[in-house]
Amino acid sequence: MMNRDGTTVSQPSNGVHDRGPLHGVRVVEFAGLGPGPFACMLLADMGADVVRIDRPGAKPRHPKDLIGRGRRTVHLDLKDSEDRRRVLGLLEHADALVEGFRPGVMERLGLGPELVEQINPRLVYGRMTGWGQDGPLAQAAGHDINYIALSGALAAIGEGGSPPIPPLNLVGDYGGGSLYLVVGMLAGLLEARSSGRGQVVDAAICDGALSLMSLAQGQRLRGTFMEQRGSNMLDGGAPYYASYRTRDDKFVCVGAIEPQFFALLCVKLDLDPALRDAQHDRLRWPALRSELTRIFQTQTQAEWVAQLEGTDACFAPVLALSEVSGHPHMAARSAMVDVDGVAYPAPAPRFSRTRSTIAECNAMDIQESEAIVGEWRLAAPATIR
Repeated sequence: MMNRDGTTVSQPSNGVHDRGPLHGVRVVEFAGLGPGPFACMLLADMGADVVRIDRPGAKPRHPKDLIGRGRRTVHLDLKDSEDRRRVLGLLEHADALVEGFRPGVMERLGLGPELVEQINPRLVYGRMTGWGQDGPLAQAAGHDINYIALSGALAAIGEGGSPPIPPLNLVGDYGGGSLYLVVGMLAGLLEARSSGRGQVVDAAICDGALSLMSLAQGQRLRGTFMEQRGSNMLDGGAPYYASYRTRDDKFVCVGAIEPQFFALLCVKLDLDPALRDAQHDRLRWPALRSELTRIFQTQTQAEWVAQLEGTDACFAPVLALSEVSGHPHMAARSAMVDVDGVAYPAPAPRFSRTRSTIAECNAMDIQESEAIVGEWRLAAPATIR
């Protein structure tokens, strides 16, 4: 295998290496918060060379900032004409750009898509916002909870009769934002390989969150989704798809949707025979939930794990963050990896040949843009293999 500079790289005979499927792809990230950095973390884990542009005097990344890993950092003042010239030098040799400013900010800085296209027509320009690049709310401030509220996702999450509960920032920032941005960037890079032209990827969290609600929207259109929280199969309404407290004040969960799995759960729990045909009888859901609540409180979480885990009863203990690495299944898959004494969630997804890795960079090491430009200038245009 050849490096971008033409040098030979020896590989194991089985072709497996730790360079990642995006090795050779160059990304310029404009420092921000939330979904943009998470998207760039994923790209870096998959082997992309991500260079983050931060403002002069910005605090160095904390060693335990897990999301900020895998990047080289340069400090440049985007309002300074000479530093803007340095930014354009990086973009001239980059394959992709990721920015998360409000619409119009990059244009006012002289770094908008039209100008960048003139110096690098192949560049894929990723724009990460909450509301999108246009529309009545485009210039309004907001956060994850606001974006998923507009998509219908927030209204569907929580207990019936109680206010909606934000699901951390998983559905908006990371699910509807970062992951859709990454999909769009990869699609743009793939298309640019054949066309020679980049394009703008407008990734709006409210768009992505709405897309994630496609199953629920389809069920609503068919009349099988009730717009009351805690009334449906997947929102905690169904007693066979819920969490329960154990005798030691911990929790377990069951997700026995299929009839055969529910039947097995009933056998394992020695459920009252009178309730074993109540799975889809909404009128008997309260009685079924009450009985399951009583049963699960008769044993500790560990005892239920010993009895149910690994069976087709669709069971799992509800683990705290600090307990994840100690679970036998997660440990067997090395779901947490140690890098310089810091435990990181392992990169996902997993590749059989071009394995993703966590590339740590010295948090205190601020690099010079000219050196990176010189390095990139010598490299051939990247391709996704």
